[in-house]
Amino acid sequence: MTQTRHTETIHTERIIAVFGGSGVPEGTPVYEDTRRLGRLLAQAGYAVMNGGYYGTMAAVSQGAHQAGGRVIGVTVPLFNLQPNPWLDEERRMDAYLPRLIHLTTVPDGYVAVQGGIGTLTEVSVVWSLLQTGSIPRRPFILLGEHWTRILDVYRRETTMKESDLALAQVVATPEEAVDILRRQLR
Repeated sequence: MTQTRHTETIHTERIIAVFGGSGVPEGTPVYEDTRRLGRLLAQAGYAVMNGGYYGTMAAVSQGAHQAGGRVIGVTVPLFNLQPNPWLDEERRMDAYLPRLIHLTTVPDGYVAVQGGIGTLTEVSVVWSLLQTGSIPRRPFILLGEHWTRILDVYRRETTMKESDLALAQVVATPEEAVDILRRQLR
C-alpha cells in the first residue's frame, strides 16, 4: 500500500528516475552535478522521481524543485528518516521491495549517478528488466566517468554480452544525459 503526502492527480508528464547515493555530501562535484541534473530535467519538462531522502536524492530534488519541476520521492519506513524537503509528492511504500519495484518500473527513463549498494541494486534491476524485455525499452543512462570503469570490469569479469552492456549509455555530464532523454522520449 502506498500513501502520498499530497492528493494525487493524473499527470501526463514524463517521469525520470534518478538513482544515487544517500551518503554523497553537499558541495562535492557529484552532489553539484546531480543538483544541476535536477534543474535541467525540470527545465526540459520532466518530473523527477527518486528515493526521497538525502545525498544525491536531495541534490536532484532541490535542483528540480528550484527550477519549478515536480519531484516525487518514493520512501519506506525501514529507514526511519524524514524525506527531503524538496518533494512535491511522497509515495510511501510499506517495504523495501515494493519501493524498488516502483522506482524501477514506473519511470519513463533512468539516470544513475554515483552511489552504493542501493544504487547498484536499482541499476541492476533496471538492466535486467530491460534485458529480459520485462519493461519496454526506455532510456537508461549512467552519469559519470566511473561507470566506464565499472562496465570495463563487467566486460572482463562477467558473461554479459555487448548487446546487454549497450542497454546502458554512459555520459560525462548532466547536459548529455538530458539531451539523450529529449531525443529518446519524443
